Amino acid sequence: MTTWIATTPDAKLVDRSADVAATGATAAPDLQLDGNEYQSLRGFGGCFNELGWLPLQTVTEAERDQIIKELFDPEEMNFTFNRAPVAANDFADHWYSYDEVEGDYDMEHFSVERDEETLIPYIHRAQEWQPDMRLFSSPWSPPTWMKRPKAYNYGRLIQTPENLTAYAKYLVKYIQAYAEHGITVNQLHVQNEVFADQKFPSALWDAEALKVFIRDYLGPAFDKAGLDTDIWLGTLNGPEDMKWTGGGYGMALNNYNRFVDNILFDDGARHYIKGIAYQWAGQNCIARTHESWPEIELIQSESECGDGQNTWEYAEYVFHLINHYFRNGATAYTYWNMILDDQDSTWGWWQNSLFTITADTHEVRRNPEYYVMRHFSKYVRPGAKLLGTTGHFNSMAIAFRNPDGTVVVVAQNALENEMPFEFADPADASRGIKVTLAPRSFNTFVLD
Repeated sequence: MTTWIATTPDAKLVDRSADVAATGATAAPDLQLDGNEYQSLRGFGGCFNELGWLPLQTVTEAERDQIIKELFDPEEMNFTFNRAPVAANDFADHWYSYDEVEGDYDMEHFSVERDEETLIPYIHRAQEWQPDMRLFSSPWSPPTWMKRPKAYNYGRLIQTPENLTAYAKYLVKYIQAYAEHGITVNQLHVQNEVFADQKFPSALWDAEALKVFIRDYLGPAFDKAGLDTDIWLGTLNGPEDMKWTGGGYGMALNNYNRFVDNILFDDGARHYIKGIAYQWAGQNCIARTHESWPEIELIQSESECGDGQNTWEYAEYVFHLINHYFRNGATAYTYWNMILDDQDSTWGWWQNSLFTITADTHEVRRNPEYYVMRHFSKYVRPGAKLLGTTGHFNSMAIAFRNPDGTVVVVAQNALENEMPFEFADPADASRGIKVTLAPRSFNTFVLD
């Protein structure tokens, strides 16, 4: 039996199983399995941001419960692998850290009190549906007194032994504080977007600084504290070997190997690094890392956010990103803002989200990217294996084998016209199918 769920701009999540024609074929020109199995998936998720939690408080209790259910219920979107910021990120209500007392190297004034009002209850709501949820966290900025300049946005951590020791202690205390609230941080990613010098909370890190911090400070601090949390080299929004600057008339070079390999070839740092997370311009690096370091786990850590217009065209781009990251070794795909209202952000750039809750009427909207994510996350289960495929739809389709043996094919028709689509499994003729895909559609097939 084959289940077919189809979504177009005008008709969402339509069950078209009755329209599937069995072919009994073991070969197909559009998409067929090639017999190879690749990485096992952790799953899908999103990021817990303050500007998602706050509009969620403006709807009715029933609406709030329904949104949380759709995101985290194992029978709905099943977000099992999620992200949280360490203190303020660019979608916090305002900037803050857990210790702004200058010179407090012993972290005597460390407190997650602010998170107890926003991020922690947000995560607790998810845990109602996902008690074994996996969580990874990353800071956007250290406390301002550790930086030059002393600001949440822009700048770098001052690389003194005293400062590095204190910052490692700060991250240890974050993990311990969340554990006291019943939240396990499974992975700590050292810095969000190490190449981003932004107007929102951020901090630049070069390869040498990351290597030294992980090898000589953070790793030993985790060992001393007896933490089970894994340290990840992330989240990397590059490096870009070349990018145009100055309106396209200048050029900046940043050698990939002198960044990533400079860290990984250091045995002391490599001892602590359990994986690498890529996002944004990191999409251009993940294939190179996977080819050179196949033993290192990779994830996609932040879906690209768009501009707040929530268009169908951008949802089609996100489909491409999911396909690209999994085909290049990622074991997880993490969405960014699960929920937002429809107003400007705290720093001037509004972004896409799965749900929009309008600020004036508190209407709940499900945006196009909601349907893209659901076409994957509801049907591709944690532990699924990526399957090798060949065919003319290889850039618009991808296949997985779930732990229960079902094969899931997620296919897009990006063209403006209907397209015939055939799928075959050379090892099982009963999985040969033929359908007609609607224009500009997303489709999920579950084959027993």
